[in-house]
Amino acid sequence: MAERPTEARHPSAEGLHAVPAAEVFSRLLNAQADAVDALRPALPALEKAAEAAARALAGGGRMAYAGAGSSGLMALADCLELAGTFGIPPDRTPMLFAGGASALLHMTGAVEDDPALAETDLARAALGPGDVVICLSASGGTPYTLAVARGAKARGAQVIGIANVAGSALLDMADFPLLLDTGPEVVAGSTRMAAATAQKVALNLMSVLVGIRLGHVHDGYMVNVVADNAKLRDRAARIVAAISGQDIAVARDALEQSEGAVKPAILIARGTAPEHARAALDASGGHLAPALAATTN
Repeated sequence: MAERPTEARHPSAEGLHAVPAAEVFSRLLNAQADAVDALRPALPALEKAAEAAARALAGGGRMAYAGAGSSGLMALADCLELAGTFGIPPDRTPMLFAGGASALLHMTGAVEDDPALAETDLARAALGPGDVVICLSASGGTPYTLAVARGAKARGAQVIGIANVAGSALLDMADFPLLLDTGPEVVAGSTRMAAATAQKVALNLMSVLVGIRLGHVHDGYMVNVVADNAKLRDRAARIVAAISGQDIAVARDALEQSEGAVKPAILIARGTAPEHARAALDASGGHLAPALAATTN
């Protein structure tokens, strides 16, 4: 087990079963904080990976996710949030999860060892040139994830590999390798802890930069949000009001005219006719700042 750092003995594990709850929590929390700090040396590689993913989406390609077990869950969590947060259609961000939907209700280890499942999922996703797939594996050697990475590369897609073990097979084959060197787990081998925390934070950083590059974030606001419930409709109105400098009533009226789309509503609230607002956004590639500049009287 000691061959992989994630399986090795953590210094804080000694006597963990016998210490008070507060001490257990303190040791675990310190390990989680260390896991987040492990991202700092990886930031340059993370930037390259995010830029590649943004280029794929901007060019009409897709940004897929792939993983098994805890790593797959981290990938799935990020993938599912993209539509609501950044308005990216789900068909542009396919998810390849070992075992499929049934594995989400009852996770079993066997599916991660089955490359044939990866081939089936790859065929269904039809990845190819212009696409990017983000493959996650704490060990960097999960057979399902490696099979996805190999198959995607063979089909012409680029691979972003995220792993927590240096020199692992996934990092070796990835076009954009990203090592999150989180080391041993306090509960040896339980990579749903430090390794998964680092993966989740890395994906958060990556997807936000992708959103920024696509023009879906402006001054920290999610200006491409899909307002499909009461909470998000209220958020959209507040975003329009804040960026346009108008009151909430004007913002709501602008959203009515834009059929709920935040970016054109901001321009409309500032006095731009709806057809001119959409034309300005088309001319700016969907980026709000140049559209605002072009429509300012």
